[in-house]
Amino acid sequence: MSGTGTNTADDPLQTAVWRLRSRGCWADAAALLDHHATTDAGAALQRAALLVERCLYTEQGWADAEDALRAAEALAHTDEERGAAACERGQLAYAATLLKTRDRADEARSAFGRAAALIAPGAPGRALLDFRRGLMSENLADSPQAARAAYRRAHAGATAHGDALLLSFTWRHLAGLALREGELAEARHGFTESLRIREELGYLVGTAPALVSLAEAEPDPDTKARLRAEAGRLFRLLDGVPTWLAEALPNQAPPAFEARGPGQSPAA
Repeated sequence: MSGTGTNTADDPLQTAVWRLRSRGCWADAAALLDHHATTDAGAALQRAALLVERCLYTEQGWADAEDALRAAEALAHTDEERGAAACERGQLAYAATLLKTRDRADEARSAFGRAAALIAPGAPGRALLDFRRGLMSENLADSPQAARAAYRRAHAGATAHGDALLLSFTWRHLAGLALREGELAEARHGFTESLRIREELGYLVGTAPALVSLAEAEPDPDTKARLRAEAGRLFRLLDGVPTWLAEALPNQAPPAFEARGPGQSPAA
């Protein structure tokens, strides 16, 4: 699956998939691809990517994602398809490790390494791979310098291929590194760009994390409170998704919601 899923104007199926994905309805989006995914490698990969993303945002559906990945891997025949499947395999293992479901860091590194060997430099899928390897460097290896280099490569690739949603991720994570170093103006700029893109795309499920991040770099107390209040409203609207945002928004969870995970993950 591409980084955006938004270049869908001429494809009603992809338009429907994007609308569901952007609202956090990953299982419903994947179900639209069920028929095609039995024989088409691209559809199988997209379906697997949707279910992997659901794991990262909800901490649920791990078995479904594993099944979808195995099906996609079985249908992959070209280097590009095999590389994309390995990239999703690495992302699932990374998510499991980050969210403390199971330590699969070695599996993630191995899968991303396979993907790097299969996806040619400059190919559309390379930018997403670079971004995900940056996440590994930042969040599992605690190597901000390596993460920054990977994010910059991903940012350049996303720009070259017009991948707007991936740009919203690279802006956000580069801004997060700037915030860690006390570069507030740079951080605010990156977080603002990330939020702007997500709002323009209608990527609702990623808007609350973007608002929380921008609030962290905002010195004005009233503006900070306004951003966090809007993030809380969206978080409740989506029934507590992303789950890991609960710790960053105390008293904002919907009724009967039980917070899980390590708090505000920087992964989305």
